[in-house]
This record gives sequence, C-alpha cells and structure tokens, in this order.
Amino acid sequence: MSKNKIPYKTYLTEEELPKAWYNIRADMKTDHRPILNPGTLKPVTAEELAPVFCDELVKQELNDKDRFIEIPEEIRNFYKMYRPSPLVRAYCLEEALGTPAKIYYKYEGGNTSGSHKLNSAIAQAYYAKEQGLRGVTTETGAGQWGTAMSMACGYFGLDLKVFMVKVSAQQKPYRKAVMETYGAAVTPSPSDTTEIGRKILAKDPETGGSLGCAISEAVEAAVTTDGYRYVLGSVLNQVLLHQTVIGLEAKTAFEKLGEHPDIVIGCAGGGSNLGGLMGPFMAEKLAGKDAPYFLAVEPASCPTMTRGRFAYDFCDTGMVTPLAKMYTVGAQFIPSSSHAGGLRYHGMSPILSQLYHDGYIDEARSYNQTAVFEAATQFARVEGTLPAPESAHAIRAAIEEALKCKETGEAKTILFGLSGTGYFDMGAYMQYNDGSMTDNIPTDEDLERGFASLPNVPADI
Repeated sequence: MSKNKIPYKTYLTEEELPKAWYNIRADMKTDHRPILNPGTLKPVTAEELAPVFCDELVKQELNDKDRFIEIPEEIRNFYKMYRPSPLVRAYCLEEALGTPAKIYYKYEGGNTSGSHKLNSAIAQAYYAKEQGLRGVTTETGAGQWGTAMSMACGYFGLDLKVFMVKVSAQQKPYRKAVMETYGAAVTPSPSDTTEIGRKILAKDPETGGSLGCAISEAVEAAVTTDGYRYVLGSVLNQVLLHQTVIGLEAKTAFEKLGEHPDIVIGCAGGGSNLGGLMGPFMAEKLAGKDAPYFLAVEPASCPTMTRGRFAYDFCDTGMVTPLAKMYTVGAQFIPSSSHAGGLRYHGMSPILSQLYHDGYIDEARSYNQTAVFEAATQFARVEGTLPAPESAHAIRAAIEEALKCKETGEAKTILFGLSGTGYFDMGAYMQYNDGSMTDNIPTDEDLERGFASLPNVPADI
C-alpha cells in the first residue's frame, strides 16, 4: 500500500449516488450547432423527433437550459444494483511502469452487460415504458449496448429489436446469445429485413457493416412499427446526459480522497463514455477554474477526431437521420473490421465535437489496434481485469502519460475510464497472442471518399 494510505478502491455510499444528471449544454460557452432536418435545413423540432424517440427523451435531447435533470427514483433504484461503481487506484500498474504518477480508473464493467452502457439503457427503457410503448429498436457494434438494452427491456417488459453490426456478430457470437437470453431479437446488419439494408447489400454484398448501417436499419424498423421508438447508445445529447453519473461519482470520490486529476482520458467512439467521464470535470474548465487536461483516444482505423472534418453530416449510412455538426469521416465511410467495434462510428457527439473544436478538449489521439492490445495485455497481467478493446485505447494513453511522468519526475494524477470488460473479446486477444492481428489504417484517399458524401450545407447555418 502507498505511504499515503489511499485505498485500492474507493466506493461511495448509496446515499452519495447522484440524484440528478449533469447537462453540460447549459454551461457551454458555444452550444453545438442545431440538429437539422435534411430536407429543409431547419433545426429539427420536438414534433419532428417524436415519431423516432420517446417523448421525455426528446425533451432531454433539446434541453440546453437546465444544468441538472433529476434522475427518477425508479432509475436510481435500478442503479443501486451496480452503482456507485468504484474508483480504483492502479498501484500495480504504477509499480510495473516505475512511474511517480498516480493512476486511477473508474471501473464500469461491474454489471452483467459488462460496460457503462447500462447507465443510459435503463433510463431509455424506463421512459419508453412510462410512455406505454410496446418496444424499441436499436443498433449495437461490439454488443455492449445491445446487451445493456436487452437487460433494461427485460426488466421493464419491453420488446427489443437489435441490429448488430455484421462483423461484430461474427466476431462475438456469445454477445448475441446474451441478448437473446434477455429476450431481444438480434439481426446482423446490414440485413434483408429493411429497405435500407437491402440497398446497402445490393451495393456491397460482402460488407461487414458499420454502426451507421445498423442505425439506418434500426430507425427504419422503429418508424414502420406501431408502438415502437428508436433508442441509441451514444452520440446523442440524452445519452451523454445519462452517462454523467460516471463523472459525478468520480468527482465525489476524488473529493473524499482529497485528490484531483491532472489528466482525464477516455476512449472515443460516439462519445458516451468520454462525455460521461469528462462532463462533470469539464464544468470546472467552462467556469474558468483549474481543470484537468482532457484527452480523447480513438482507433487509427476510424480517426474521426484526429483526421475527420468538423462538418454537418448524416448520423447514419442510409441518410435517413437528421444532420449533426460534428467531427466526421463521412457517413459512407466503412471502417475496417477492427475489434473495437464500439468505436467504429463515423462521427462524434455534437457536444464533444464543439468542445474539441473550441479547445476545451485539449487533445485527440489515435492508436493502432496492436498497440492497444499490447497495453490491454500489460494492464490485465498486473491489474487482474481483462479490459474491453474500446477501454484499452484509454489504457494505452494512460500508460504513455505515466511514462512521460517517469521521464520528467512529475507526479501527476491520471484518471481514465475503464468502460467495460473484454471477456467476450477473446477472439481478438487470441489474434494478438498468436501474432495474427493486423493494423488497418485508412489512406487519405479512403477518407476523401468518405468526405465526398458530406451533404452540402451552407456555412452560415
């Protein structure tokens, strides 16, 4: 144990579980650009979103005024089954690296879904049930979100249709089995069950799919099925809102320890984990106070923030969703079949995109998947938890920052999000262990083909 006697794990009490989500939009100096109707290029209204999303979630999506939004008691009671989650001091990793840095991680894998996704899934299912809906549709990449949503729908007695990215369904068949155990109907995407899916397959019958493809199919299924709405596991404002329980708990835990992070690191796909962890700490920076250095980490195979453009784009491949101003590599860009399926999304949350564009998120960094699995393996061997490939991107960055401290002698405090476990990703670990894992990085020409699909939106909108 360290001389200062900081425990390995810091737990909050049930009474310290957040009673309200933090709405970062209320504090942003520049709100993200409005979501647009692609037909009119006018900001979408609540009435236009109502056929797609649950009514209460539409209100949360458009809310830019209320700093805190109360968490309903039934959701808080469900949270108590697995929250508050621990803030863990990575003593063994620190020792292995020989660093003076203090390394902490917020561990979100302590529930059956194995990730942070349940924080928003249970909220979205609750509002669907309250509205009297029969069921919901959604997409999933690596399967964490689909698993979480199947758990939430099973709890509230709702039907669930999941469109799972085809390559992830092939890589992670047991994820599909878990979802079906909780009662979900799972379809590999793109499929021949929707008009959009059939169009995508006609264009490229061998495609492994993408989150953008799966979103298109899920939205179509929702709007063409009575009593259904669509739910999404990342990107949207409502999802980042629900995920702020992560950062709120982390802040409280640090306060109990008398500590404060100098660097906050999160993996970046659509933005739910990154925004949930960073958001409450970002409030300090937006208020002009001393704040951590914020670092977003993404896969080199889908370099949204590091090589993408800040532009209006469709949120899905089928181009049926509204337009969002975000960092994007183009809705028609299909990333390689990397194992971090939850990060294979062409765009980034409008909130996080605006914060990055304005310099509040200090840095975005990308890594090849072999480098990511090297870090994941090192972490697993010394800390005892097998991380999800997505989370391992943040681990890689945390290790690099800790090694910088070793070079400079600075004892910085590093916080990263361990957003989930990797126990359904053994095929990926097997490839890394036997040396058959490869790195697939898009060329500039590949990205240009994605950028060519960006819609023509006037600059003054």
